[in-house]
Order: sequence, then structure tokens, then C-alpha cells
Amino acid sequence: MSNSFSQTPMIMHGALENGTTDPSPKIEVYLPVAKWRTDIGVIIFPGGGYRGLAEHEGAGYAHFFQSKGIAAFVVEYRLGGDGHRHPSMLEDALAAIQTVRSRATEFGIDPRKVGVMGSSAGGHLTAHTVTSYGEYSQDLRPDFGILCYPVIDMAGALGHNGSRNNLLGENASRELRLSVSPDLKVTSQTPPCFIWHTVEDAAVPVENSLMFAAALQKNGVPFELHVYPKGRHGLGLNTNFGWEESLVRWLEELFD
Repeated sequence: MSNSFSQTPMIMHGALENGTTDPSPKIEVYLPVAKWRTDIGVIIFPGGGYRGLAEHEGAGYAHFFQSKGIAAFVVEYRLGGDGHRHPSMLEDALAAIQTVRSRATEFGIDPRKVGVMGSSAGGHLTAHTVTSYGEYSQDLRPDFGILCYPVIDMAGALGHNGSRNNLLGENASRELRLSVSPDLKVTSQTPPCFIWHTVEDAAVPVENSLMFAAALQKNGVPFELHVYPKGRHGLGLNTNFGWEESLVRWLEELFD
């Protein structure tokens, strides 16, 4: 694949039929140059603890995908730091899926090759999306999920308190916390997932990824899991262990 890509993103807004919280996320569209374009699309949810959005986990990833001929869509979803609570974030994610698929021909992608990706809290949103789409419509099922050091545990001691509080509020009931714990919502209909984490992650323990991978295994869902011994939380592409090349190979094999 070529390293040539267009630098300037297009801006659009998403919409979701039957949404309850008026989702209209801002979506930045990063398309590769046409002659190097694959037909895969990745919808990206940046991390930031449901309080902010980390650029290196959004546009940074998008430029990498462009260089590999993959269309990327970076979603500015609603945040707890701005006073929003669940299900606003989930509905913004689903609105992005519905909108990207509805314009797949325009973007040169296959609507059956559209997946979601996120890091940290964005990884939770990704996991939540691939396990909860059916609560809205089966047509919103992503074709794959990419989880980078994701927050998974929302009810126990292994999660990230800031992400949970920004998503649900500080006094959320245990029932509500369980309802947004993606490892408990995996079924045989959950799409294939690529997951990576580091053992040294002090902010979001590696057990989060292990929990989700175990749930996928239990339900017969294909996945690839990479656990690296070194590295802090929030690395994105700032690594030397090549997870991104493993991801591209996984995507190629997934749709081979």
C-alpha cells in the first residue's frame, strides 16, 4: 500500500433514527487518495476519560489509516465533562455508523466493511457499541472492533473511576454500572475484535482487555489479543512494538 494520502478532512454530522438524546456527532472524514483506496472504513472514538478527546487517538490514527488506503472517520462524541451522560455517547457512536454506511458509496467503502475503534474511554465506547447496537437496530452492527487499552470494567475495582463518573455520574447505581460493562454484554453476534494493552498500564489495568477477550472466547467470537510487557497508558501510535502493522494485517485477513 502507498503512503500517499489527502491531508484535509471533510466535516459532516451524524444522525440516528430512533435515538433518544438527539445525537448529531461531528465527524471528520479522512479519505485516502483514490488509486490507493481499499474498501474498508474505520470509525474512530478518541480517548480522554469521557471528559476530553485526545487528538493523537483521533486524527493521529486517521492519518495512519489514510497512509494504508483505509478511510477513517473521527467522531466528536458528547462528553461527561460537558454535562452529558449515557446513553448520549453510545447514541453518537451509533449515529456515526448509520451516517457513514448511508454514504459508503460516496466514500468509496463497502458498507459491510465498516468497523469502530477506540482507545481508553474510547475503547469502552467501542466495546459498548459492538455489544449494545442491538438495543437500537441490528442494522447498526459494526463489522469489527479495534480496542486499544480499553476501559471495560464499569462495576468493579479494575476500571477507571474518572471514565465511569463522567459517563454515568458519581452516584450511579450498581445496576446502571453493570448495564454499561461490555464484557457482560458479549454474545455470539458480537463482531470480531482486535485488542491490545500493556502490562505496565497503571491507569487502566490490563485485566480490562483480558476480561473482554475472555468474554469473546466464551461466546465464540473471533478476536486477536496483543499484550505487551512495557508501555504506559495512552500511547497511541507512540510505540516500538508494531501493533498498528499487526492491526492492518488482521484487517486484511478479516476480509480476505
